[in-house]
Amino acid sequence: MITLEDIRTARDVVRGALSPTPLLRSTTLGERTGTRAFLKAENLQRTGSFKTRGATVRVSHLSPEERARGLVAVSAGNHAQAVAFAASAAGVRSTVVMPETAPRAKVEASRAYGAEVVLHGDVFDAFEKAEQLRQERGFVYVHPFDDPHIIAGQGSVGLEILEDLPALDAVVVCVGGGGLIAGIATAVKALRPKVRVIGVEPVGAACVTAGLEQGRALFLDRVDTIADGLATPTTGDLVLEHVRAYVDEIVLVDDDEIIAGMGFLLERAKLLAEPAGAAATAALLAGKIALPEGSRVAVTVSGGNIDIGTLCRYLERGAA
Repeated sequence: MITLEDIRTARDVVRGALSPTPLLRSTTLGERTGTRAFLKAENLQRTGSFKTRGATVRVSHLSPEERARGLVAVSAGNHAQAVAFAASAAGVRSTVVMPETAPRAKVEASRAYGAEVVLHGDVFDAFEKAEQLRQERGFVYVHPFDDPHIIAGQGSVGLEILEDLPALDAVVVCVGGGGLIAGIATAVKALRPKVRVIGVEPVGAACVTAGLEQGRALFLDRVDTIADGLATPTTGDLVLEHVRAYVDEIVLVDDDEIIAGMGFLLERAKLLAEPAGAAATAALLAGKIALPEGSRVAVTVSGGNIDIGTLCRYLERGAA
């Protein structure tokens, strides 16, 4: 289990490399949901998502021998970009394995940040390919979520939220593999134990919910969601340990609700969010979360990496 001190140490590393993101008041979201709502705009973070925090912290802990070996990661896109950026900033080679269906914008960005990109099969095949490359080339594997340094780095989001909104009542966090909610929940519960921590998973990729039900991390038979940033087929035992200890509730949203969240953020909050980045907002808008009237709630907008063509298709679908 990571501690508050681990997260504070990680935040110092994050502060040395990245800028904090704003916590923006959304009057309209608050009016529609009976809350005082705030948006944690991680879509404005370097590389366009919160993932850069954890990757930066993980890379900072590499030994000289590990730095010489180089890194490998598997990702639908945001973790790939984050590892590519953090590795290049530290002068370390990186290879990222991405599904062949990964969004073009995320593939191109990962290459632009300096990574060798390997496109391979679906998300299940990509995990296997990354492990193969690790064994064949001796790479250091940078896990997308089930790693103490990754979780501690993501936990810096929770510290920033509390610094900007000390009187927080609830925080709503999107959930893919679970590294973000594990870190945020650890930080928030250590400093404000009464704050409710609520996770949001897509119906078609609810790996953390499945892991909690089964008592262990497992691979889903399939994933089916437009939220590629949350389309993780498995979680991890370390993540589950933190979720069990600190998360109050996890709710599910479908693709249409996610699209509605994207449209709301773009039209009313002027924030460009990819589907994964809009999931937490979607849950609040769809009435999936019950909070007392007037609750001060922080909602993560976890990423904004989406190409224009895909964005237009989703918004057209939402308007139909």
